[in-house]
Amino acid sequence: MKTTQEWVAEDLAHIWHPCSQMKDYESLPPIVIDHGKGSYLYDIDGKEYIDIVSSWWANLLGHCNPVISKAIEKQLEVLEHVIFANLSHKPAIRLCDELIKILPKGLTKFHFNDNGSGAVEAGLKMAFQYQHQIGQAQRTKFMCLTGSYHGETIGALSVGSLDLFAEMYQPMLMKSTIHIEAPDCYRCPYGLTRESCQCQCFEQAEKAFERDGHDTVAIIVEPLLQGSAGMRIYPALYLEKLRHLCDAYGVLLIADEIATGFGRTGKMFAFNHTQVSPDIMTVSKGLTGGYLPMSITITTQQIYDAFYADYLEHKAFVHSHTYAGNPLGCVAALAVQKIMREDKMLEKANKRALWLHETLEEAVGGHKHVGEIRHIGLINAIELVANRETKQPFDPSKRTGYAIYKRALDYGLLLRPLGDVLYFNAPLTTTKDTYRQAIERMQKAMKDVLG
Repeated sequence: MKTTQEWVAEDLAHIWHPCSQMKDYESLPPIVIDHGKGSYLYDIDGKEYIDIVSSWWANLLGHCNPVISKAIEKQLEVLEHVIFANLSHKPAIRLCDELIKILPKGLTKFHFNDNGSGAVEAGLKMAFQYQHQIGQAQRTKFMCLTGSYHGETIGALSVGSLDLFAEMYQPMLMKSTIHIEAPDCYRCPYGLTRESCQCQCFEQAEKAFERDGHDTVAIIVEPLLQGSAGMRIYPALYLEKLRHLCDAYGVLLIADEIATGFGRTGKMFAFNHTQVSPDIMTVSKGLTGGYLPMSITITTQQIYDAFYADYLEHKAFVHSHTYAGNPLGCVAALAVQKIMREDKMLEKANKRALWLHETLEEAVGGHKHVGEIRHIGLINAIELVANRETKQPFDPSKRTGYAIYKRALDYGLLLRPLGDVLYFNAPLTTTKDTYRQAIERMQKAMKDVLG
């Protein structure tokens, strides 16, 4: 039997981990996880970790959820995969029927992909081809918000605004993307708050549309919550204003709900906080409860109709993924919807959300290095600052958030930060007792690093 050290050595000998500087692994070697249950992970030595970040926000209903596991096990005996071109299957059809019931109004056509970046790529290409096929071929530009993240394939990087991911690849990216200054409600340049403002910052979008709106294909946004930018939260009013602006200029609105979908923001989708709908929506992560890689690009009948023609007219959307519409992923997603519906998960999560935020405020809200604890649904983001009064950030070279992350692992808490923003984004099934344990473990780590 291999020792822990042997497992780690083999990992480091062969595996190039994502989103990592592998030299860091010299001082913080990979933790080899043996199994998971609910909100907990257990390494090969039996040590427990609270997965407060849902394993990159994907694990919606707990690790090894018995309902999802049994659904996949049953499907394994029937059909594991089939080409999705000119063939279909019951789980995919049933999933579309279920999702139509909960999606924002007007989203009725489903294009299956196999990961979040792939869904974004499909959405961008779909929007571009649609504009071309309705006689708007002069539209070649895309818009996005600063601080945005939409994936790491070339198209997705082109409509992102985080240099951490995109800077190296600038020569490869689309050059016509317009980056609009995003809302920053913690450091609002207008001196307002997200609870009471009228989105005065929206003037930045109005200026961009006035200048480039007639040449723009679409704007893509992370609705209400810019995840990788540090869980930056902005008002629903911004999306409603954006919908009206897009309509005025003929620009499509793409909602990247990969991180915000399926109850993360307190409603099934972030756009459900508004009275409007996007033209294209991408979903993934919680779609299958974190079990299997699957994503969907969802659009309207109007966009779909622009592609509907005789084959030789070359209007078809020729975009495919080998594992698109995978039956195992579809039954996992169906099981997620069954649990969400029958166990009233949103109702339970929203009751727990207010308690969690109040508990976090009481525990660390007064810390001299906590600038703000912002929240939406069960997501809470703790922004660490060098000076609470001036909101001055820490020197990035000190990697304060990373230091707390490392220390929290010692206490059995998986708390992977976004720069110097610590966040809770646990499975919706996480109990109050588990949250209390997580807060206590985080406090210990913060005390060790910050005092």
